[in-house]
Amino acid sequence: MSDFTLNKEPDLIVTARFITKGNDKPLFGDGYTVRLYDRDIVDDDYLGESYPDKEGHIRIAFAHDAFVNDAAFKEAKPDFYFVVLQNDKPVFTTKVLQELSIEDLQQFKMGEGEVVDLGTFLIAVE
Repeated sequence: MSDFTLNKEPDLIVTARFITKGNDKPLFGDGYTVRLYDRDIVDDDYLGESYPDKEGHIRIAFAHDAFVNDAAFKEAKPDFYFVVLQNDKPVFTTKVLQELSIEDLQQFKMGEGEVVDLGTFLIAVE
């Protein structure tokens, strides 16, 4: 599983799993990319991307301040959502996970920082 990071030393890692609606098989291959965003009032923050592995798992690492970087709109809790792309074209967007409490979701893994598993997403793609 590969992942793209916005920071050489990330302190937050988001994981998730994607399965396809109708056949419940893991989403992978065929040029799929999953991008993570934090919804904001003005511009959404792009946090990184990953390619699903054979089990449909993704892993995106970034610095915590990537979504709390606007002094005018300091947010205590992020509003994450994923965009699934196939061959660089968006094919699915998840619902926004509003006001996530990172402290309630995270696990600390030595050498990796805080790990937040956002669960499994059932998605419809053609």
